[in-house]
Amino acid sequence: MSTSITRRQACLAAAATALLPASRTAAAAQQAYPSKPIRMVIPFTPGGSTDVLGRAIGIELGHAWHQPVVVDNLPGAGGSIGADKVAKSPADGYTLLMGHIGTLAINPSLYPKLDYDPVRSFAPVAWVARVPNVLVVHASVPARTLAELVALAKAQPGKLAFGSGGNGSAAHIATEYLKLQTGASFLHVPYRGTAPAVTDLLAGQLQLLFTGAPALLPHIKAGKLRALAVSSPQRIALLPDVPTVAESGVPGTKDFEADQWYGVVAPAGTPADIVAMLNRQINQSLNSDEVKARLNAEGAEPTPSTPQVFGQLIASEMKRWDRVIKSAHITVD
Repeated sequence: MSTSITRRQACLAAAATALLPASRTAAAAQQAYPSKPIRMVIPFTPGGSTDVLGRAIGIELGHAWHQPVVVDNLPGAGGSIGADKVAKSPADGYTLLMGHIGTLAINPSLYPKLDYDPVRSFAPVAWVARVPNVLVVHASVPARTLAELVALAKAQPGKLAFGSGGNGSAAHIATEYLKLQTGASFLHVPYRGTAPAVTDLLAGQLQLLFTGAPALLPHIKAGKLRALAVSSPQRIALLPDVPTVAESGVPGTKDFEADQWYGVVAPAGTPADIVAMLNRQINQSLNSDEVKARLNAEGAEPTPSTPQVFGQLIASEMKRWDRVIKSAHITVD
């Protein structure tokens, strides 16, 4: 008698479990994540914007989930080495990449033998931030608007030199895009990083630079550099009086946009419920005072969105920058 009751109870329990809504089953799986430390790979050296933003997001995830987020800097090949490591990691949500426009949109066109594909190798998780580039000129350059600078460059082809953090860097490609859209002729001078390019610009060895605001803002305020335009679709809070490139009226710039951007991806095949959890928590993190302070210091604007929106951004940016790289015949050192 007791055995039959036990069997009957077991059958009823099994039936009840089978009838549980799929949402409750997914919720149970979500509650089990994360159960161990998460690894956040930064594909660049410590101290840069990718590193700063990745660490800030990692701290917030750790606070929310009571699991440490271990930052692992794996620089090399324009961020490709770290990105490839993540692409080949288990798709369990415990290895993430803080990606950048370079690693996720530009590198495929710069490195023909790249071992990962930004679309097929990763699951987009969260678009974190965008950083507008600011076009500045040395105070001695007789141009006070983008239209005047373009006219000057066309009148003196190759006489105006611009710097960048190296061949294929975001600043290099943004300026080549500006050249392509406006027909202006600037001479590229690559450096090993943005800082030495800024130093030579201040010394008058260069005439212009098109890069992120943080490296330029103190010199703009001091009157040593003149800001002509920003790359974003709207003006930025740090420089409210500086027009966008699209506002310049220069032919070819009506829809111009060339911001740098950052976001988190996971290995392809990462469960959708884990991706959704990460996306929600990262979007919430973008509202924290700590992350807002970090973003502001980097001249970055938060971009909370869905994984689908971030995936669409990656795919569209790959196509856009491939055209620019091929048109400008850009190769890496």
